[in-house]
Parts: sequence; C-alpha cells; structure tokens
Amino acid sequence: MNRILIIDDDMDMCALLSRFLQRKGFETDMAYTGNSGIAKFKENPFDVVLCDFRLGDKEGHEVLREIKTARPVTTVIIITGYSDIKTAVDIIKQGAFDYITKPLIPDEVLNVIKKSQEYSDSRAIAGSVQKTAATVKNKPAGAMPEDEYLVGKDPRTRELYKQIRLVAPTPYSIILYGESGTGKEVIGKTIHQYSDRKSKPFIALDCGTLSKELAGSELFGHMKGSFTGAINDKEGHFEMANGGTLFLDEVANLPIDVQAALLRVIQERKFKRVGGTREMSLDIRIIVASNENLQEAYRKGRFREDLFHRFNEFSIHIPPLRERKEDILPFADFFLKKASQELDKEIEGFDNEVLKLFIQYPWPGNLREFRNVIRRAALLTDTPVINSSVLPIEIIKPAQLSEDAPAQASFSDPLKEPDLKVAASQAEYETILKVLKQVNYNKTKAAVILKIDRKTLYNKIKDYETQKQTE
Repeated sequence: MNRILIIDDDMDMCALLSRFLQRKGFETDMAYTGNSGIAKFKENPFDVVLCDFRLGDKEGHEVLREIKTARPVTTVIIITGYSDIKTAVDIIKQGAFDYITKPLIPDEVLNVIKKSQEYSDSRAIAGSVQKTAATVKNKPAGAMPEDEYLVGKDPRTRELYKQIRLVAPTPYSIILYGESGTGKEVIGKTIHQYSDRKSKPFIALDCGTLSKELAGSELFGHMKGSFTGAINDKEGHFEMANGGTLFLDEVANLPIDVQAALLRVIQERKFKRVGGTREMSLDIRIIVASNENLQEAYRKGRFREDLFHRFNEFSIHIPPLRERKEDILPFADFFLKKASQELDKEIEGFDNEVLKLFIQYPWPGNLREFRNVIRRAALLTDTPVINSSVLPIEIIKPAQLSEDAPAQASFSDPLKEPDLKVAASQAEYETILKVLKQVNYNKTKAAVILKIDRKTLYNKIKDYETQKQTE
C-alpha cells in the first residue's frame, strides 16, 4: 500500500502533504478537482485516496462511490472541516475508511494511513485463517478479546448487554438499529462471541459500499469468466461465513433486485456463485444493522417487506453516546490508552476541564468521533496530561459556529481590561469562521469572499489559534 492520490482544491496543501508523504516512502500524485482525481485513478489505480469532502465540482461521497466501483479494495480517507463531521461519519458507512479534520497535521495523516494498512493486513490474514478453519479455542462462552472492546457502565448500556445475552444463544436473526458511529459491528461481534457459533467465522459486509453490479459477486461469489473482470473464482461473503455469522451493515442500501436474491437464499438456505451451476448448502446466522427504521423503509417502497420480516426476529436499539453519559469517561480512558500505545507515548490522562467538555459535548459522530478526537489530542499533546488546547474549537466552544449563536463580546469578562487589538482580532476571526461555514470550509472560496489571498487566510487562522493557545 504505497501509492497515494491526494484530491483537494487547495494546491498548497496538496503540495505540502505530497512532499511529506514522499519523504515517508510513499509514491504520491495530486488532483485539484473530483473529476480529474477520478480520471487519474481510473488510468492507474492507487492504494490510498485522500479526498477533501468539499470539492468545487463534486462532493466526497460522489468521488468515493466512483473509486469504490472501479476498485473496491482501495482505502479512501476523507478530509473534512470539523463542522462536517456528522456528514463525514455518514460517508464512512458508504465505504470510507476514516476521516481527518482540518487543519491537517501531517503526522496525523500518516497515522491514519498506517492504521488503514494494518486494517487491510488484518482482514487479509483473517480471511486466510477462516478458510483453513482455524478457530477460537479454550475460550469460555461470552469471552471477549482482551483490550479490544470496552463494555460501558451506563444503565442504558447495561440494559443493552442484557438483551445481547438474552438473544445471543438463540438462532434468531437480529436487526441492530443505531446512529452512525455507535458501534453496531462491535455489538454484532459481541452477539457472535456469546453464541454457540463463536468458534466459526464472523464476516462483516458494508452494504453501503456495494453497487448493483458488484452486490451479487460480493454476497455470493463468482466463477471465473462469469462477467468482465472476473479473472478468477471468488468466494462470496455467504460462503466465507458459512457455519458462523454474517453481519450486513446498512442493509437498507441494497438494491431492490439484490434484496430479492437475498430473500431467496435465506428462505432456501442454498445459493450459487454468480456464473456457477453448483448449489451450496447454507448454515448461517444473519445480523443486519441500519441507522434508519427498516419498517419505515419498506412502507416507502425502498425495502422489501418480506425481507424485513425475515430479519426482524429480534431487534436491538443501540443508544447514542450523548444518552449514555456514564460511559463517556470510561471510554475516554480506554481510547487514550489505545492511542498512547499506538503512538508510543506516556500520557497520564485528561485535566478536569477536558473531562467536563467531553460530558457536555453532544458527540454527533458517537464513539467513532470520540475515538478520533482523542487520537488527535494524543498526537498533538506535549504534556503528560491532555488539556483543552489540543481539542477542536467546536468542543471547546460548541456554540462558536452555530448559526443561531450570538456573537461573543470580546471583553465580556469583567476581570479583563478591554483591548482594541484583541477585540479586532477576535472580530476578524469570527468573520473568517462565519464565511468558512457559508462555503463549507472551502478556503479558496472563502479567500475570494474575504478579498484576501489564500496564504493570508491560512496565516490569519494560524496566528489566531497560536494566540489562543498562549493566553
């Protein structure tokens, strides 16, 4: 995984990031629009694509879809302004590996790329292990991998795990409902570990990444020569999961005709590879996940009612992090421990102000956003205890970018003397933030509206943030 394509309309940022990654041993190329990036990718596919969420001609989800259709194994990492996190989290369900918030920190970018390499390697190893039927042994029912997951302590979390333990030993199909980032796949794995199938494979498939053309092959596999590009026989996810559990994430995104094929396979417990003639028997448990109500989806004609009833033998609702306040601090410690190990740093914890901010913040991206904020803070901190200076401004001042929030008075603190220079700087920075939000954090457009060049815009933002950290 050494070839990286950077797609961003900020030419300076592209050049700086490209030079940094080249020094780290990667081969890079750049594109400044979505269409030119897709064209470069189709000419000569890359292992990793770093793509800005807001481009002049396309949005990140459009670029992602075309790249995943052309080469599903490519890792796509989204670059986003912090105010776009909820949308960025949604795009992960469509197949992006992760997101990185602006302003970019080169070491953070490198860290996420390395994580994607480790993930790809582990998936390849897992697939190989499953094919040879190497299984988990000498593990009591319900045992979870040490240090991999954390079970929260909030009453709603305890109720969630009560339901998991109740349904796990049964053969029931299950629907998991929850917002993006709440950990639906982790809950699916937990159910598998508590079941009598725990020694068999757990295979996950993100249905949001599947095009109509690829869905049949990914689900059921294909035979060599069955369609253009089928140069080898391929095992599908049903075949890989046979005997174990198949987890289908964002199942509502499956095309209707693929839903019909899926229903037939579930009813008959048999399937054929695309282009194949041999029927294979199926012994499998299916867990599906969705961030939308599937009952509502079938009423609107976007999901088959008969397939819904096949899946809906039991349903579990995973509460968002903002409704599980007692889980926030344990997860903060858990994510910090993981980040410290990852970065080989000794970080003792968080100061009290940071812990209060964590509890007050609504976490629209849930656990995924929480993990990324802590990983970024751990990377930036140069002290044994993490303080608020390394947190995104939206967590420190959640109303700062709200359209309804009144402008903050620059000398509202009675303990401070009014300072015209500070007041002017504050007003200038608030204007910059307002314009950036209006143009979805496209700095090129913001610079045009503000009638300054892009370099001056970068310098003003940097100067203000430096000033805030020294106050």
